[in-house]
Amino acid sequence: MRGEPGRRVVVTGLGAVSGIGVGVAEFLAGLRAGKSAAGPITAFDTEGFDRSTACEVKDFEPDRWIRNLDVRTLGRASRFSVAAARMAVADAGFPESGSALRDIPSLISVGTTDGESRDLDHLVEEEVDLGPERMDPTVARRVPAGRLSSAIAQEFALTRAEAVTLPTACAAGNYAVGYGFDAIRAGDVDLALCGGADALCRKTFTGFYRLGTIAPERCQPFDKDRKGILTGEGAGILVLESLESALARGARIYAEVLGYGLNCDADHPVAPNQDSVVRCMRLALDNARVKPEEVDFISAHGTGTKANDITEARAIRQVFGDTAPRTVSIKSMIGHSMGAAGALASIACALALTEGFIPPTINHDETDPECGLDCVPNQAVAADLKVVQNNGLAFGGNNAVVIFGKSQADWS
Repeated sequence: MRGEPGRRVVVTGLGAVSGIGVGVAEFLAGLRAGKSAAGPITAFDTEGFDRSTACEVKDFEPDRWIRNLDVRTLGRASRFSVAAARMAVADAGFPESGSALRDIPSLISVGTTDGESRDLDHLVEEEVDLGPERMDPTVARRVPAGRLSSAIAQEFALTRAEAVTLPTACAAGNYAVGYGFDAIRAGDVDLALCGGADALCRKTFTGFYRLGTIAPERCQPFDKDRKGILTGEGAGILVLESLESALARGARIYAEVLGYGLNCDADHPVAPNQDSVVRCMRLALDNARVKPEEVDFISAHGTGTKANDITEARAIRQVFGDTAPRTVSIKSMIGHSMGAAGALASIACALALTEGFIPPTINHDETDPECGLDCVPNQAVAADLKVVQNNGLAFGGNNAVVIFGKSQADWS
């Protein structure tokens, strides 16, 4: 549904925790280089599985980023979320103390697929092996998914914040950005910290494994020999504020959020519905007041499964015609980070607009003719970008598409 015109919404801060880099500088370098995060799983015992590769976050030091909370009270996904928020706030140019944020009307929206299921894995294992009386109470208190957003509010001691965790699975990061966009545009809040977070866990890996969608060694979106996904983890948080606020602060502006679209077809538990994906993209373009021919590239959901890639590619061609924009999947690099996927891809879109490049789809040997897209294989390309589209598709038919525009030198 098209909203009434309101305040223009811009991105002024980025925080990334990913398998190809922690911090926006490392994440950008990883995107440019086409770095792969794939490696043997260390998060849990993979005995009994004949595939054991994932995209884990390495060298993450939560104490470097989390200043005011006891790290032991946070699960891994919440640690990612709070750390990414700290990075984004600093990147946006707010003081390190965070006191400047305390009384600002704020929104924190964090999307997730699994919440703290990694902790649930451990609790279930303890219950089975030792009995429920031996379950660790500290770990049990970390489990509520609401902690992914409320912990950010606690870290910054925010007094006028709404903290919401959105559970719309693999599209949740885009849902969270859309939630923040609406809140800023309508004037409900002056600052929004939006994104997604998830930690690698046995539950989700096993679910995808049983579906037969785990790739043996690498993720190859849109390749004719693709074999499935690699599960991943991480967090992405974006600082959104009004254009007026950003200009008044003299803040660096990465991109403008032009609009977004959401829908849910509830057609199938796991398979995407082409017509529904088409409708969602058209909703987003209409909301952003952007014509299909104005989109310079698409950050696809691009999981690397047979069904997703063909369905998404066909939907893209249905909306954009035979001259569809170049379409990439950063999941080839960072794996499928679940609720963080849309958020990290949103950060990649903002960086692409700012830096003038399109990140590659790595591990690409030959494009599947049924996909028929230019997916920028293996190497990043320079590009003068003005409008980019970020697709997020989730189980249950939850779709979310966000449109970003290039920051303008003269905002008058």
